[in-house]
Amino acid sequence: MRIFYQFLFICITIATNAQTVVSGVVLDTRNHPIEGANVYLEGTYDGASTDAQGNFSFETTETGTQNLLVSMLSFEPFSQAGDVSFFKDLKITLYEALNELTGVTLTAGSFQAGDNSKVSVLKPLDIVTTAGAAGDFVAALQTLPGTSTVNEDGRLFVRGGAAGETQVFIDGLRVFQPFNATANNIPTRGRFSPFLFKGITFSTGGYSAEYGQALSSVLLLNTTDIPEQEKTDISLMSVGGGLGHTEIWGQESLSINANYINLAPYQVLVPSDQDMRWNKPFESNSGEAVFRSLGDKSIFKLYTGFNHSNLDIAQADINFDEFVDFRLQNNNLYLNASYKNFFEKEWTLSTGVSISNDTNDVIVLNNDIDSRETAVHLKAKMGKNFTNRLQLNFGTEYFVQDFDETFRSAGIDSFPYGFTDGLWAGFAETDVYFSNRFAMKLGGRVEHSRLLEQTALSPRFSLAYKSGGKGQFSLAFGDFYQNPWAEYLKFDQNLESEKTSHYILNYQYLDNGKTFRAEAYYKNYQGLVKFDTEMPQFNSVFNNNGGGYAAGLDLFWRDNKSIYNLDYWVSYSYLDTERDYRNFRERATPNFAPKHSFSLVTKYWVEDWRSQVGFSYNYGSGRPYNDPNKTEFLSERTKSFNNLSINWAYLLSQQKILYFSISNVAGFNNVNGYQYANSPNDLGVFERRTIRPNADTFFFVGFFWTISQDSKSNQLNNL
Repeated sequence: MRIFYQFLFICITIATNAQTVVSGVVLDTRNHPIEGANVYLEGTYDGASTDAQGNFSFETTETGTQNLLVSMLSFEPFSQAGDVSFFKDLKITLYEALNELTGVTLTAGSFQAGDNSKVSVLKPLDIVTTAGAAGDFVAALQTLPGTSTVNEDGRLFVRGGAAGETQVFIDGLRVFQPFNATANNIPTRGRFSPFLFKGITFSTGGYSAEYGQALSSVLLLNTTDIPEQEKTDISLMSVGGGLGHTEIWGQESLSINANYINLAPYQVLVPSDQDMRWNKPFESNSGEAVFRSLGDKSIFKLYTGFNHSNLDIAQADINFDEFVDFRLQNNNLYLNASYKNFFEKEWTLSTGVSISNDTNDVIVLNNDIDSRETAVHLKAKMGKNFTNRLQLNFGTEYFVQDFDETFRSAGIDSFPYGFTDGLWAGFAETDVYFSNRFAMKLGGRVEHSRLLEQTALSPRFSLAYKSGGKGQFSLAFGDFYQNPWAEYLKFDQNLESEKTSHYILNYQYLDNGKTFRAEAYYKNYQGLVKFDTEMPQFNSVFNNNGGGYAAGLDLFWRDNKSIYNLDYWVSYSYLDTERDYRNFRERATPNFAPKHSFSLVTKYWVEDWRSQVGFSYNYGSGRPYNDPNKTEFLSERTKSFNNLSINWAYLLSQQKILYFSISNVAGFNNVNGYQYANSPNDLGVFERRTIRPNADTFFFVGFFWTISQDSKSNQLNNL
């Protein structure tokens, strides 16, 4: 018996000696203890949870090399391999896991829109149902802060920048002529249907190094990847109509839209302006098509758009006794093909090409001006997600621009002129997420113009810090270059690129249907083009001696939850800007830059009426204009701009909508400026008001009918 007890004691001693103690403490990045973390050896039942001080300790019989794992909700998993005998008094730091829904985002200077964007501001449907927009995405974007309403032009003017300083891209590829051609003092419209796009990103400054050749802003339009259903859309309007159809074959689909607009019915209802008369009302034929082919790990998209428009108008001019005839015929063709492939190990490849051809035949004062612009954009981009904390994008692109113009006048020979340029660019950018609260974007862009024989390097940098569960601060800086516009280069190719630097401070707050944004900015312009004649012409002397600045504050608030069935947003912009460019004789505020801009948009769903009713109000303080009879340059101000528009959409059935809107329902007589006689001290002067239908009261009636193979399709949900 004594021998048995001795043997049992030896066995217990051996077993006890085989136990190894694993111990340590688990902390976060601020050295705060983490309670409740799960610590264990992989493939065993040996482990423990940390206490309130973050400490853990457990025994194991395992020997040799083991893998120690630590896991905790909202933190990234931790693992450490080594001999189990060394797992004593460990100090383990866990890093906060990144959360796509609640983490920090890099949003300085950018408004994103789309069903998959957590910082959505405007969706494509907002563009159609905003009173006064009449389906034009530019008109809807003018309700956002940072934009100025220049109602006689219709294009995007952003933060003190001219319209030519904003570029438009479809699926990452540039659109060289995004707006319809038009006459002086008649606002233009964008060429594209908003329903073909799944989302919009409108960057008012500080945008990605992937995009260049824009001094002020970029507008990114992304076509729909996969249509939800096959359908046919029919629209009948007071000034035209449209027909669209979407067909799906397995992994492939095709969407086609065709539209016809003729303002002749409107001209019959509304008397002609005393300063103009239509010899032939504006007429437009346009069509768009998107083909998509979806592979297992790839997608191919082909977009094409065509537009033909013409008009014949006579306008009063104080320097002529008779009305000045202006005739325009424009043809525009745009083709865009893009391919994206997802490889293993988080690599992606995006390639594409866009081609555009735009021709204009203009006759004014018996002078014939024919112009043609052909442009090509080639692009390739690679992306890699090394971890959920580090992402890299880099690529290269090449632009070709060929512009030709011929001037013909009675009694003289034709005068041809133009230019051809090839511009290469390379870019690289990385996103680094240090935590859910702090992120950084760092990148750069290099460009070389063959025509200008100039190379430009543009650094881009932004930071974002999440101050709480719902708010965050962002900071952005960048240099931006843009070649001189075609109206300069066609006469003088010995110019340099223009430059601006952006400095942006942003605060954003998101909370259950509520969005608040406040953004302060400063822009410094260098190398702006100047000339010494009234307008750019063949005998003008050009230089890059211009410059200027723009500074301001933008505020935005949107709320669609506080009041049942009501969605509204409010925008305000303060702008302080001066520049010396074109034929300015001194630095001054340009005539497209009001100091104060305000917008209010409301949309309310009335259940009993099966209707959405809404209104939009736009205000802009007086814009500068020059009185040549005074010594100060651009020192006078027009009266303030006001526009109140209302709309009503009635749901006849799940697929039929009757739409009615009135622009400028209050009949404000908005004045854009004044035209003075060319002779010094001549008191003759004309008011410059936008020619109908966009400034004076404009009635718009439309009927939209969707025929869908899915009987559950419900337009009510869209409204």
